[in-house]
Amino acid sequence: MALFITFEGGEGTGKSLQAGALYRKLSQLAISALLTHEPGGTPFGQKIGRWLKWAQDIDISPLTELLLFNASRSQLVTEVIQPSLKNGKIVTCDRYADSTTAYQSYGRGLDLEMVRAINNAATQGLKSDLTVLLDMTAENGLARKSPGKQDRFEQENIAFHQRVREGYLKIAASDPERWLVIDAAQSKERIAQIIWQRVSQLLSSQGG
Repeated sequence: MALFITFEGGEGTGKSLQAGALYRKLSQLAISALLTHEPGGTPFGQKIGRWLKWAQDIDISPLTELLLFNASRSQLVTEVIQPSLKNGKIVTCDRYADSTTAYQSYGRGLDLEMVRAINNAATQGLKSDLTVLLDMTAENGLARKSPGKQDRFEQENIAFHQRVREGYLKIAASDPERWLVIDAAQSKERIAQIIWQRVSQLLSSQGG
C-alpha cells in the first residue's frame, strides 16, 4: 500500500501543518507511514538545508542553490523515501522537487528544462502519487509568518514570491491528475478534510 504524497506551496501556506496532520491521521489508523521534509530529512541534508536557508553574508547563485537542493534531495530519496516505499509505507514529504521548479526556475529565472532535468536525476525519476498545493496570495502567506528572524527565501521581495506562486499554479495545471490545489485561506480543519478525502480515494483504489 505504498503511496508518496508531497505538500507544496509558498511561504506561510500551512504545508508543514497539513503534512503533519495527515501523518498523524494515518498513524492513528494504524497505517504504516513516514513523515519527512525538504531540504533535509537526512543528516547530510540537514546540513545543506541549514546552509541554504540561513547562510549569512554569502552570495549563493541560483545555479548553486539548484544543485545543493538536489544534492540533499538525492540523499533523501536514496536513504529514506525509496526504502520506505519498498517497505509499503505511505511517505508524506513537506516539499519535494516541485519546490525547486517553482523557486529556482520560476522564482530565480533558471531554465525550466535544465531544472527539470537535474531534478529528475536527483529523484531517479521518482514522482509523487499526489501533490497537495496549498495556494494563497504571496502577501497573505508572508503575513502569516511569525515575526522574527527570516530565512534567505522569506527575505526575498514580493515579486519573487508572486513568481513562485504563479509557477506552482502553472505546474499544477499541467498535471491535474497528480495535483490537488486547495485554497489555503480556508480553516485548517476544512483543508485537512479535503486532503483526507483525496487520500482515502487513493487508499481505496489500492485496496487499503
